[in-house]
Amino acid sequence: MTFFNIFYYLCSMIFYFSGTGNTRWLAKQLAEATGETLYFIPDEMKKSGLQYTLEDSERLGFCFPTHGWQPPRIVREFIRRATFKDVGYCYALTTCGDNMGFAMRIFDKELRGKGLHTDARFAVVMPESNVCFSFLHLDSPEKERQKIEAAKVRMSHIIDVISRRQEGVEELVTGAIPRTYTYVIGGYYNKHLIKDDKLWVDEDACISCGLCSKLCPVDDIEGTPPHWKHNGRCTNCLACYHHCPKHAIHWGKMKRGQYLFREK
Repeated sequence: MTFFNIFYYLCSMIFYFSGTGNTRWLAKQLAEATGETLYFIPDEMKKSGLQYTLEDSERLGFCFPTHGWQPPRIVREFIRRATFKDVGYCYALTTCGDNMGFAMRIFDKELRGKGLHTDARFAVVMPESNVCFSFLHLDSPEKERQKIEAAKVRMSHIIDVISRRQEGVEELVTGAIPRTYTYVIGGYYNKHLIKDDKLWVDEDACISCGLCSKLCPVDDIEGTPPHWKHNGRCTNCLACYHHCPKHAIHWGKMKRGQYLFREK
């Protein structure tokens, strides 16, 4: 038997991706409440033979942020590379600043390509972190607090649904014009803005701490001051931008603030 024929035998699991901490916070709550194990998708992507078998038909969960009203590229690539067997119950949760358009439709299509479907699908509104559109703005501290408090209440319900394995659940926040959000605006965003060309560093402000390189989920940053490799791997999660302790990293010409998840 070759390595590529070996499946990882695992109990209930949650695969997640997070850039600013919003989705990680929710995934961690799910894991603690349900006893499921967390797996960070970028770490899994570094492995060969992404094949997983669940013991006793356990639960399989996915948690990811909405990027430009679509699932992040790295999440879609993980689904395409991975194989899952003996899934008893599957659910997905996406976070979004205000709405997620038809992001979950795209995610479900990726799952169907692997012979899976979601039994329950959720969206949770969290503080905004996208600084790539002129019409999007970070939330005020008070609005951040309100969204986080609402998310706590929402998660209690979601945990109950998942724990009881309820099927046919769809609780999404698609917005007023989801098709336009996802396939027009989001289509442009994901085709033209999911790259590192617009990221740059103010070398006078940079303290060469290397945090941006360490946190980049696709190893697209090297050196200090940071240099982006321009190799097409950037997923535009903005972890480098938002985590920089001196706000020395910028995206394009717009001067925007930073956001990292902090429980209020």
